Amino acid sequence: MGRVTERRRVIRIRDGAVSTRPDTLVAEEPLEIRLNGKPLAITMRTPGDDFALAAGFLVSEGVLGRADELANIVYCAGATEDGSNTYNVVDVTLAPGVPVPDITLERNVYTTSSCGLCGKASLDAVRTTARWPLADGPGDGADGGSSPVRIEPETLSVLPDRLRAAQRVFDRTGGLHAAGLFTPDGELLDLREDVGRHNAVDKLVGRALQQGLLPLSGSVLMVSGRASFELAQKAVMAGIPVLAAVSAPSSLAVDLAAETGLTLVGFLRGTSMNVYAGERRLALRTAVGGT
Repeated sequence: MGRVTERRRVIRIRDGAVSTRPDTLVAEEPLEIRLNGKPLAITMRTPGDDFALAAGFLVSEGVLGRADELANIVYCAGATEDGSNTYNVVDVTLAPGVPVPDITLERNVYTTSSCGLCGKASLDAVRTTARWPLADGPGDGADGGSSPVRIEPETLSVLPDRLRAAQRVFDRTGGLHAAGLFTPDGELLDLREDVGRHNAVDKLVGRALQQGLLPLSGSVLMVSGRASFELAQKAVMAGIPVLAAVSAPSSLAVDLAAETGLTLVGFLRGTSMNVYAGERRLALRTAVGGT
């Protein structure tokens, strides 16, 4: 199986002094996801947690929502001409009775910015496919009885440092995105790293699916980098009510948050942050005003 990191020779220049040394790089390899034996998608990822990544991807596509809907995930032997196993192809088998999306046509996937659909179509697709409404009021949780998430801005402010402190591979490479799942009190529940920020989230969600923990209605998703539409969509599809990012959101991510009730926080750096939607879940001590 591919390794998470690889070593390469690099020429290092420091204050005019030139030297050569080995450098540790994050590995990047393609992963083909097949559904019931048919090719579905290819993503560039950091090897590791491949089964969780595939499961999480199918949650974001609206195919899976419960552990019992997933029959099996295996690496495909004979994925190359010589019959060897590259561990870069996985086949997901759905449980009997679970609807299989039509993948014989051009992929009707709304999760990537290259899908060719307009913004409204993308928003409608998520809203109509999401299995769990995001909790808005007391007793309005996805499980029918849990209280909604409420989080202190002070708690949000420490999440980036806690996310960074838990990144093991980043310390060796400096080249990985991270996604962390936290409680509203700031306790880290799970963290995944990947060369692609969307893959890191899929690995988190896929692990939760496999453990029977969906929907993640009592959690906060913290991501490194920006908050794209794709990441907001993945949060909504997993029932996660709060998404926080250290960088900017896209306009479509903000639109999706407003449409679905997702709390979206961007530019989370120290005690500074921008709240773009869903401010009702933040324990704000002063009234929000202005235009």
